[in-house]
Amino acid sequence: MITHQSSLNDFNSQIKFVLNTYHNHSLNASNFSNIVIGGLGGSGIGAQITKAWFFDKLPIPLETVADYNLPAYCDSKTLVILNSYSGNTEETLSLFSEAKEKGCKIICIASGGQLSELAKQNKLPFYQLEVGFQPRMTIGYGLSFLFLILGELAAIDTRPELEEVVEKFEELHDYQVDSAQSIFQFFKASIKHKFVVVADKYFAPVATRFCQQLNENSKLEAFVNILPEANHNVIESYYGRLNTNFVFIYCDNNPRVTARFDFITSHLELENNKVLNMLIPEYSIFSIFDITYRLDWVSLFLGDEHGFDPMKIKNIMELKEYLADFELIDETEEDE
Repeated sequence: MITHQSSLNDFNSQIKFVLNTYHNHSLNASNFSNIVIGGLGGSGIGAQITKAWFFDKLPIPLETVADYNLPAYCDSKTLVILNSYSGNTEETLSLFSEAKEKGCKIICIASGGQLSELAKQNKLPFYQLEVGFQPRMTIGYGLSFLFLILGELAAIDTRPELEEVVEKFEELHDYQVDSAQSIFQFFKASIKHKFVVVADKYFAPVATRFCQQLNENSKLEAFVNILPEANHNVIESYYGRLNTNFVFIYCDNNPRVTARFDFITSHLELENNKVLNMLIPEYSIFSIFDITYRLDWVSLFLGDEHGFDPMKIKNIMELKEYLADFELIDETEEDE
């Protein structure tokens, strides 16, 4: 069985697999009026991360969808990229049907399932993932494929930067795990508090990923706030000592946003709140993978301290059973 820990210990193999199996799709952004990336959970977060990275690099709009329907503007000039690790995510399959109906160009990423079969039946560009993993632990696959796919669309070669990630991860693995352990120790005494992760626009998707992992692996409440927007509202809830663990993730690309983080840090620490400040030296593909990787480990350490098995997702499985029964009931009522 591939556990969460073994997935992280062998994380580099995911990026290597993508580098070794990627094939050109031979499409250019100039062929389209917009791009939509669809996916949910562990298969969807890569879409948000790549959207942030390509914000100032793509010449056409890029949107992400984590739902059942595409935007109304999608048509034959839209490129739809769908990522579902299992290939059976119902929302993503709904997006496929709608994209086909609208005449969109479609690219699929999956390990198998219905999405894989649909891609093959319709002779669509398809990127195969390795099987056997928990979907939320496959971000190395999906994110790497998206960096290469979108890079090719924008005529930007992201391969050297992904190769750099592989090289640095081999050098820094022990340091990264030790760093994650230090973060865990920082919050160990307040482990039952909720987490609020505050980020700038660059690392907002990485913050979302951390919250998702805290939810699923650690069974903890976790929320994201983004600056500068949160300074126009959420800051008014920051009075006194709060039952909250704060994590700040940001780079120094905008000095005024950095100043906002400095102010909030001082303001919260003055009331003895728990604040972990993660000022990232640079915003790069490596730093995206690096911080995501370290915080994945933190979620496992916190879950282990709580006594939770990250492989067990009881509520999610019960929801899937409920929705399956709901669909059967709905079909029965239609038959009547």
